[in-house]
Amino acid sequence: MDRQEEAVDNKLQPEVKTEEEGERKRKSGEFRSGMLIGALIASILLLGIYAGRMAYRFYGAQRAVSASAGESVLDSEVLEKIQFIQNLIQQEYYYEEDVSPEALREGIYRGMVKALGDPYSEYYSKDELEEVMNSNQGVSYGIGAMISINEKMGIAMISGVMEESPALKAGLEEGDLIYEVDGESTQGMSLTQVVSRVKGKEGTTVHLTIYREGEAIELDIERGKLLETATVEYGILEANEEIGYLRIREFDVVTVDQYTEAMAELREYGMKGLVLDLRDNPGGNLNAVVEIARKILPAGLIVYTEDKQGNRKEYTCDGKRELDIPLVVLVNEYSASASEILAGAIQDYNKGTLVGVVTYGKGIVQQIQKMRDGTAVKLTISAYYTPAGRNIHKVGIEPDVVLEYDQEASEEKGIDNQLEKAIEILEGKME
Repeated sequence: MDRQEEAVDNKLQPEVKTEEEGERKRKSGEFRSGMLIGALIASILLLGIYAGRMAYRFYGAQRAVSASAGESVLDSEVLEKIQFIQNLIQQEYYYEEDVSPEALREGIYRGMVKALGDPYSEYYSKDELEEVMNSNQGVSYGIGAMISINEKMGIAMISGVMEESPALKAGLEEGDLIYEVDGESTQGMSLTQVVSRVKGKEGTTVHLTIYREGEAIELDIERGKLLETATVEYGILEANEEIGYLRIREFDVVTVDQYTEAMAELREYGMKGLVLDLRDNPGGNLNAVVEIARKILPAGLIVYTEDKQGNRKEYTCDGKRELDIPLVVLVNEYSASASEILAGAIQDYNKGTLVGVVTYGKGIVQQIQKMRDGTAVKLTISAYYTPAGRNIHKVGIEPDVVLEYDQEASEEKGIDNQLEKAIEILEGKME
């Protein structure tokens, strides 16, 4: 199998597309039926579909599964049950359209991974994998919105809107809940499944049912061609022109260069203090956040990972590009994964002051393993730890200054109380 570089994504992905949809969309009946069968088969834990001889023949030379990994579920009883379910579907299942063999197979693959009960592990079809890879590179086709899953509500939401994008022109706003895409509910869908439905060929239209403050809004948005995804926003603050503001929306491959360029411009403006805004940043690429950390931290450990065998991998910094001005980092309950790696390391080294509320708490790492037919599985493979040895999974990082966001002040007066606190702290340090 080919392996993609490790990712610590939550994972928010830019709503983009670089491939014409074409054959990707199955008939809706086939897809829903396949997923129903996948869920059914997942209930009997068909985790051995690729074990032993069948897996070896399909994937070629691949290291054998260790006997210590546990008993294989691929036995005659399981195979017989699969055959029985298949026959039952073919003979008795009633729906508007027949269920294709390919839809059933895909349902099995998705069901296998779903049976793990891990919201971060996922099966990707060939087209879904290509979309994920393209979005991580910042290549863009679509409506120009960033989508994540609101874990508390179990539904997709808009977590960012690009400037001059179809999404912005249509009136989409950060925080909008995506209830339906083209009439299909997003409840229970994975992030990849939602994103793949919102994306599409340039010039085509997607219909979104959005909930905003309890009100349903129907929007038709024409997909377009987008330039490189902007993951970094920056500028000098009006309240104090010696303080720079830099927001990282997510960590993609393009983020490193965007961060570097932003910092260079801010220094040209005479920046003497920096607000680094990681609020609502759901994570992304591990290598990207490590490279940015190397431009901030002193010499030493940035983060390390440990897998189930106890193998440890360390990511370090030589300290040659250590940030030399006061720093405040803004975080909230949606700051997750890669953003927690950066925030945690800054806190461990006392390199800056964290302001906000306890972060999301995702301290595990995923890796995408590609297969010869172009599909892939994203699987949780390890846990990560901050330089001080903290694993923050399901715990989060508590800021140095705990301050709830004042939504009322923001709506009525346009005041960001967390940002104001950051400015106050920096002014004290700069003096």
